[in-house]
Amino acid sequence: MERKEVLIYTDGACSGNPGKGGYGIVMLYKSHRKEISQGYRKTTNNRMELLSVIVALESLKEPCDIQLYSDSKYVVDAIVKKWVYSWQKKGWVKSDKKPALNKDLWMRLLPLLEKHNVKFNWVKGHADNEGNERCDFLARKAAESETLLRDEAYEREEK
Repeated sequence: MERKEVLIYTDGACSGNPGKGGYGIVMLYKSHRKEISQGYRKTTNNRMELLSVIVALESLKEPCDIQLYSDSKYVVDAIVKKWVYSWQKKGWVKSDKKPALNKDLWMRLLPLLEKHNVKFNWVKGHADNEGNERCDFLARKAAESETLLRDEAYEREEK
């Protein structure tokens, strides 16, 4: 069976780091468009960047071929340069012997990368890329909303 080809833009935002944060997602499949966003009371920018990718992939009902665009070097480089696989192999410790941050989210993402065929593409933020600009707007608006969730894993990690 031929896989659906989906175009995904993701972005995370944080007011203060840590601080109020949010993510924004734009998903395109043929003539269909889906936008997703959510805000959090206290989190980090990198967590929101990573969570945006996870939520996008989790929302797909079947394995797909995906072109994913993110302005996060943290997320894109960790996958493309295979750092995350090295961290995982070393018990979530980086080459500098420090713990890899956001282990909970990386562990949630890795099985999704086995399910879907995802090509990660870095796009310069705030550079008039329509998909990225829309995600940035959604992420910032979500971070300012009245319905902020608790990033419980971050709160536990912070203690």
